[in-house]
Amino acid sequence: MAKLLMDVAIPDPKTLLLGVFTPQNKCADKQAYFDEFASLVETRGFEYDMSFFVTLRSVDKGFLLTRGKLEELVKLCDDNNIERVLCSERLTPLQHRELEDITRTVVVDRAELILEIFKRSATTAEGQLQIEMAELELFKSRLSGQGAEFAQQAGYVGGKGPGETYKEKIKRILADKIRKANERLDHLQKVRDTQRKQRLASNIPLVCIVGYTNAGKSSLLNTLTKSDVLVEDKLFATLDTTTREWFLDSATKVLVSDTVGFISELPHKLIEAFKSTLDEARYANYLLHVVDLSNPGWKDQIRVVQETLTDIGVKPETPMIYLFNKIDKLADEELSVLKLEAEAYLPSFFISAKDKNTLKELSEFLINTIQKKK
Repeated sequence: MAKLLMDVAIPDPKTLLLGVFTPQNKCADKQAYFDEFASLVETRGFEYDMSFFVTLRSVDKGFLLTRGKLEELVKLCDDNNIERVLCSERLTPLQHRELEDITRTVVVDRAELILEIFKRSATTAEGQLQIEMAELELFKSRLSGQGAEFAQQAGYVGGKGPGETYKEKIKRILADKIRKANERLDHLQKVRDTQRKQRLASNIPLVCIVGYTNAGKSSLLNTLTKSDVLVEDKLFATLDTTTREWFLDSATKVLVSDTVGFISELPHKLIEAFKSTLDEARYANYLLHVVDLSNPGWKDQIRVVQETLTDIGVKPETPMIYLFNKIDKLADEELSVLKLEAEAYLPSFFISAKDKNTLKELSEFLINTIQKKK
């Protein structure tokens, strides 16, 4: 008997991983940047058949790649029947369109890749709304890169003039969807603001955990508050903000919030979309900046987190405590060297987020700091 269509497995498109390192890239370690991109792809669940990593001296406004590298890419796609290209960079609408046209593939850039990961991780109504808005904004920007095929007129009987173009119609529909999503998000934001006012009125200090994605923020929250927030060894395992009580001792209690992890080249639209969620960091009395000390690029990751905090409006005078995490993954000699390098970041503590014994000094420090402010 013939198989039903739904029973037939649809093979994944043949995929090329395109890693691009440009002069504008602020990451000091090229290999670490490419490895992180591969981790993003893995987190999304995409499989790829081959990879093409390139370093550019300049960026082409139309195609991203310079002429020679572009020719190599086109040949790779043609010779290997590539159907999908995953690009490590954020593409302008023009670059996205031109790359799809010249390679005759579906191109997924960094913004779309991260957005897809966020979409899978969002569980609250607010998080899902923020993702919806970011998707709509991304599609709206991509629409501006479309050419003549979207310029046809949609006239109507009895109407005057050439009528509304298809692109204009789509833009109008998108603008309406964005407006409605904004209205729903404003309502949820008012609820969050009310909850925040109640917390502020209680005079209980708010401690916010920030850091690069997969640095160990959720593990830290679980250990400090005996919670069970999802912890996975992958990028963006958790997305929605979680707030719990943390008893530093029998007489001192604080509220501690986890936040979405940051990453280099985080699409601006996502930063804008998640500003309301990240408001916890803006209103925090103390920031716990979790750093994965076992990652060779930990200094770059600190820079990315600091820049993103500035982008979302966190005041520079907000007290920040650096927590150098995952010391259990380091040999004693290596840890000694890294401790010397980390002396520039104070105050700081060296911890293993899953080991509460390594967090005693942090608790004592916060207790003393809070008492001094009373």
